[in-house]
Amino acid sequence: MTKFNDTLLRAARGEKTEHTPVWYMRQAGRSQPEYRKLKEKYSLEEITHQPELCAYVTKLPVDQYNVDGAILYKDIVTPLVGIGVDVKIKSGVGPVISNPIRSRADIDRLGEFHAEEQVPYVLETIKILTQEQLNVPLIGFAGAPFTLASYMIEGGPSRSYNLTKSFMVSEPEAWQALMDKLGDMTIAYLKAQIAAGAKIVQIFDSWVGALHVADYRTFIKPTMTRIVSEVKKTGVSVITFGVGASHLVNEWHDLPVDVVGLDWRMQIREAEERGVTKPVQGNLDPTLLIADWNVIEERAKDIIEQGVEHGAHIFNLGHGVFPDVKPATLKKLTELVHTHSAQLRK
Repeated sequence: MTKFNDTLLRAARGEKTEHTPVWYMRQAGRSQPEYRKLKEKYSLEEITHQPELCAYVTKLPVDQYNVDGAILYKDIVTPLVGIGVDVKIKSGVGPVISNPIRSRADIDRLGEFHAEEQVPYVLETIKILTQEQLNVPLIGFAGAPFTLASYMIEGGPSRSYNLTKSFMVSEPEAWQALMDKLGDMTIAYLKAQIAAGAKIVQIFDSWVGALHVADYRTFIKPTMTRIVSEVKKTGVSVITFGVGASHLVNEWHDLPVDVVGLDWRMQIREAEERGVTKPVQGNLDPTLLIADWNVIEERAKDIIEQGVEHGAHIFNLGHGVFPDVKPATLKKLTELVHTHSAQLRK
C-alpha cells in the first residue's frame, strides 16, 4: 500500500515539511467531466446519500491532481435537516429554506443533532475513504454558526444579510439561543466526522465578512471559541475560513484554531504584519485559474514564497474552484506548488 502522506497534517501543526501541501476548496466536483456526467443523473443530495458514489467524487481530485488532502463532498447545510430545518439545494440558487427563523419560538422548536441517526451516510462515506481508499488525510468540515444562521433567517442565499444582522442586534437573547443550538450541532457533527476517520477539519464561515469586528466579538466569537475548544479535545487540527473577512483575521487568530484561512484579498505577508503567527492557508484568487498559465505561475510562486517565509503554509485558493476551471490547470498548479516550495526549502 502507498505510504500515507501526512504533509498537510504536519503543516497544520506548524511542523517542517519537505514541500508546501496543497488542496483546493470545492476540488471535488464542479469542473471535472466525470462529475458533470454524474450530475446528469444524480442531484448533489442523491450523490451525498450514496456513500460509495460520494467517496468516488471525493477521491477523484486526489487521483487527478495529486493534492495532499481530500475534502469531503457535501454541502454545509447537510446537518440542518437533522434539527428540523426544511432545506433543499436548488440548482443555480443554493440552499433554500421553507421554514425560516422569525422568532424565539422558531428556535425553540429546533431539535437536537445526532449524527449516527441523522447523517449516517456521511459517516459511512468517511469510513469508506479513510479505511479503504485514501493515502492522504480526509478533511471534514462544517458550516460556522453565523453562515448557517444566515441561511436559516434569510431563507436562502443573501447579498446583504439584512434580516440576519437585524435579528442579531435586535433580538440578542434569541440570537444567543440560536448560536447555542448551532454550536451544539456543529460540535457533535465535527466530532462524529473525526470519530469516523477525518484527520483534520475546516469550519467555513463563508459569509461572516458581512459583520463589523465589534459585532463579531460580541455575537459570534464566544460560540466559535466554544466549538473550536471542544473539537480540539479530539486531537485534530482545526482550520477556519471565510470570504471577504480580512478585517476579522486577528479575531480568528485569537481563536484556539490551528490554521488561519485567508481569501485572496489579503497577502500572507500582510497577515503576518498584522500579527498572524499561526500556520496560514490560501490564497490564490480562483478567477486567475482561467487566465494564461504564465499569470497563474507568477501569482502562485509569489504566494508559495510568502508561505515559505511565513514558516507554515497550506496552499489553497482564496475561495472555491468554479466550473470553468480546467482539471489540467489544477494538476499543473499542484505540481508547481510541490516543486517550487521544495526547491525553496533546500
